[in-house]
Amino acid sequence: MTSEPRLALSTPVADEVRKTTCYMCACRCGINVHIKDGKIRYIEGNRDHPVNRGVLCAKGSAGIMQHYAPARLRAPLKRTGPRGSGEFQEISWEEALTIATGWLDGVRHDDPKKLAFFTGRDQSQSLTGFWAQQFGTPNYAAHGGFCSVNMAAGGIMTIGGAFWEFGAPDWDRTKLFVMFGVAEDHDSNPIKMGIAKVKKNGARFVSVNPVRTGYSAVADNWIGIRPGTDGLLILAVVHELLKARRIDVDYLVRYSNAPWLVIDAPGTAEHGLFARDADGKPLIFETVTERAVPVGTKGARPALSGRHELPDGRFAVPSFQLLAEKYLDPKYAPEAASVETGVAVDVIRGLAAEIARVAFDEAITIEQPWTDVHGERHHHFVGRPVSFHAMRGLSAHSNGFQTARALHMLQVLIGAVDCPGAFRFEPPYPKPLEAHPTPHGKAEHFGSAKPLSGPHLGFPRGPEDLLIDAEGKPTRIDKAFSWDAPISAHGLMHMVIANAHAGDPYPIDVLFLYMANMAWNSSMNTAGVMKMLEDKDPETGEYRIPKIIYSDAYASEMVAYADLVLPDTTYLERHDCISLLDRPISEPDAVQDAIRWPVVEPDRDVRGFQSVLIDLGARLKLPAFVDSRGTAIYKDYADYIVRHERRPGIGPLAGFRGLNGDKAGRGAANPDQLKRYIENGSFFSAHIPLEAQFFKHANQAYQDFAVRMGFFDTPQPVTFQLYSEPLQKFRLSAEGLRAPFAPETHRQRILDSFTPLPDWYRPFEEALVDRETYPYHAITQRPAAMYHSWGSMNAWLRQIHTRNPLYVPGPICDEHGLVDGDWVWVISHHGRIKVEMARMEAVNSSTIWTWNAIGKRKGAWGLDEDAPEAKKGFLMNHLIHELLPPKGDGMRWSNSDPITGQAAWYDLRVRIETAEKAQISEPHFPAISEPGRAHEHVDELRYGQEWAK
Repeated sequence: MTSEPRLALSTPVADEVRKTTCYMCACRCGINVHIKDGKIRYIEGNRDHPVNRGVLCAKGSAGIMQHYAPARLRAPLKRTGPRGSGEFQEISWEEALTIATGWLDGVRHDDPKKLAFFTGRDQSQSLTGFWAQQFGTPNYAAHGGFCSVNMAAGGIMTIGGAFWEFGAPDWDRTKLFVMFGVAEDHDSNPIKMGIAKVKKNGARFVSVNPVRTGYSAVADNWIGIRPGTDGLLILAVVHELLKARRIDVDYLVRYSNAPWLVIDAPGTAEHGLFARDADGKPLIFETVTERAVPVGTKGARPALSGRHELPDGRFAVPSFQLLAEKYLDPKYAPEAASVETGVAVDVIRGLAAEIARVAFDEAITIEQPWTDVHGERHHHFVGRPVSFHAMRGLSAHSNGFQTARALHMLQVLIGAVDCPGAFRFEPPYPKPLEAHPTPHGKAEHFGSAKPLSGPHLGFPRGPEDLLIDAEGKPTRIDKAFSWDAPISAHGLMHMVIANAHAGDPYPIDVLFLYMANMAWNSSMNTAGVMKMLEDKDPETGEYRIPKIIYSDAYASEMVAYADLVLPDTTYLERHDCISLLDRPISEPDAVQDAIRWPVVEPDRDVRGFQSVLIDLGARLKLPAFVDSRGTAIYKDYADYIVRHERRPGIGPLAGFRGLNGDKAGRGAANPDQLKRYIENGSFFSAHIPLEAQFFKHANQAYQDFAVRMGFFDTPQPVTFQLYSEPLQKFRLSAEGLRAPFAPETHRQRILDSFTPLPDWYRPFEEALVDRETYPYHAITQRPAAMYHSWGSMNAWLRQIHTRNPLYVPGPICDEHGLVDGDWVWVISHHGRIKVEMARMEAVNSSTIWTWNAIGKRKGAWGLDEDAPEAKKGFLMNHLIHELLPPKGDGMRWSNSDPITGQAAWYDLRVRIETAEKAQISEPHFPAISEPGRAHEHVDELRYGQEWAK
């Protein structure tokens, strides 16, 4: 931090300024919280913070209204009326924790898997996952399964990292920035700052998105693609690059598995797998000696084509030859892709040509010597200044995993991963697949009152790592890591309630949720989920999901369906840890993490959920939370942050470690660690040495730095996996050639989608419904002024969005005779909604859309029952089913990506019909009366007006 005086941007309004980390989105910007008379008066950006450099968006500034919102819960609650009624009584924390402990302890000693513990966007998953592991339930995950697991899994399995929190464009050096489907509520300040640099530097910005709002509105070129076809567009670009031979062959040979030999032995258990030597090292064909040798053989010149005989008499081909043969097929030509994508042939060719021109004709160098992991010395870094960024728009489709892999393959083909001007990794990434755990939760992994033997979530290397029992049935309630969704690295949160209600694969006893609004905007089939939560067994009269514990800071729709409510604090009243064990705030040039701390004390009877969870861990005598005498190890979450060690010397925070606070990454616990963070603006930053800043996947200096910091115990270089052997293993199981064998019911599905080279297939819902009956796509986008659902009850942000019209393209308006303010029925195979519409031209001509999570249920979130959000606001969720339409095979498949289980929110197909004008959207539900709602009139623009005078 600088000590030089700064020009004041405003007149001081506070007695004190406290620096912490914003929580109004997942950007984790630094903020200065101005406090006067013990009350928050103003929030501004921290100009010394490495993430936002003082920039703050509307959400961050409006954090004051989040903190003083009438929707805040005020005390623990016990349900007294039927579920959904909102009838509760306030109870003490001791009573609440006693009830929770009793419920959880009974489950733990009876059958731990009868607890399903799932969290929303809580940013403390290293703790919640660790707690669930100690409890012994296999049923834990966070929100990623319905957010962006395709992006994370596709990236990690291909290049060892991914977009969003694992990497960023090289904003300062890029000359061409191509963005696919980025949500505008995430990472908004860095992206805005980055795009500003791109524009200032004269670089070109291309946006591929069905809707032209926000970032896309300032793009030099907007490609209004048809939803769900991004993967085909990318593969058409690959087709053009291969035809023109505009690929970085040297980069492919050095850093990818392009030369690795793939066994060509159809009908055998090793067909399509990599040929390996006796030590398991992949083989390449060396062109000088004309023999197969292990990868890494000194001086070897590998072949990228040809069919070569192996020492055992079998034949193999380099994976690059398979890649070239696949994508040079005319079905990937721009002419074919244009039909599906709606993107003109010349636009596709122009995009490919511009990518090639900038990557190769405008290459840049940085004169910095460095040594690669093979010991070769290089005089400089070579940069391909084409950078890509992508997020949920690419991810939330049933073909999203393969689409994400296709985009990463494109990056590798032009040599644009972690080089100057391109996408760059943020520590602790990159990590090879082998550095990640496999998932734990098989029957042998858990038992009565015993912790799991390892973490719940991870990456299967093949079918042998699936979490299935001896009969092949899932051992998790969400069916993650089963044949239904084998590589579900983030779980399938959107399937938990439906599966628990059906008792499939088994019933549960306790559903424990944190910040997961599953009774409204976080569920497909919202009305159906509400019924599931209310449903009782007709024989016993008991709820089908017997007990529901819910924790949140606000009176969301989900609160009304809980049996026990544990009220959380606001983000300004608690400790949080943005940890390297989870998803830190690192930048490409620096290792960074951060904290939040109570800049004000709660004025209600609430407690930070993380501290509550630690308390419950001690009460339950979970092994990692009590000592040998059964005494609690940690006083609260702050104590846990400082003293917990995941491995010797490795804790939640990397900064100010060691007894004197002079260690980084590894080091003994420092009792003053949090104090040091607070003094430093609530963040820590360690600069990466210059020679280690690029090519981290193969840079010896970076690998040594990563070991010193504690990311790994030994160097873990990454070889980019263009051809995925784990996917081929699943195909062999589906062919009945490799044990464990896939069930007959799942075999064709696996063969169609688990291609080891990225592929494109039509999204499942679109393929299953009559496209003439449902001719339009329907999608939602998150507005920049809101984040998930909790920002849309914020008084200041509500001045920007109080309702969400349905935006309809001009051609569809003309076809149906619609004008602004008309009402329409939107109809899917599952349901129908009645909403007000508005005409829009800057949108794909076959796509209707709206803002997500603006619509509220009447009576929720402390809003007046006549609030516009509850009258004209609406959700697309009512049109989306958690299951796909029947396809005649007797199965009802999850509406998800078949590889990862990512919820396919954006596959929705609809038709529209004109409707009578109305004042209230449909479906419309009875008002709920939720505790925490202000009972007296509140001037919601001036919360706390008694001190604001």
